[in-house]
Amino acid sequence: MTRISLDPPRTLRYRLAAWITRRKFGAELDPARAMGHHMGVGTASALMEMQLLRWKAVPHRLKDLAVMATAVKIGCSWCVDFGTWEANTHGVPLEKLQAVPNWRDSDLFEEDERLVMEYAEAMTSDPPAVTDELTAALRRHLDERQLVELTMMVAVENLRSRFNAAAGLAGQGFKDRCEIPRRGTEGARS
Repeated sequence: MTRISLDPPRTLRYRLAAWITRRKFGAELDPARAMGHHMGVGTASALMEMQLLRWKAVPHRLKDLAVMATAVKIGCSWCVDFGTWEANTHGVPLEKLQAVPNWRDSDLFEEDERLVMEYAEAMTSDPPAVTDELTAALRRHLDERQLVELTMMVAVENLRSRFNAAAGLAGQGFKDRCEIPRRGTEGARS
């Protein structure tokens, strides 16, 4: 059960935002519906999300895994659902995304991916548990610009996940849209 109503006032500005999200994602996003009660908050969030799309220093696969590790650590089911779909559209295999909660025990991840998820979890801890050693290990894979972008992406996902979890938002079925590879036909999509 949501803690913030998903039935905001249907102002012209809200209806326009809802139309845009339906066209882009095939559905109104529940976080946007909750924020629709305060269009200043919703507008600021939308503008931030549009700017995030312009950040290209860190490969999508690393940012997506950092976002997923953050959402899993916080326990935001909406973010895990949407993040799975979004990362899969960026080419991250579904099997890898499903392994994020247990990434330490999985052999699916490369060294840079493991470090990124460890960093995301350390940043998300309360208090943050980022160490000099972890940052130095990341610097073997990322330059300063990339480290800044990764750090901010984890911080942004903390914002998203904490809002959505506090609002009581649950998954909307986005990960059900992910294509699942058929057995025995590598690379084929059903």
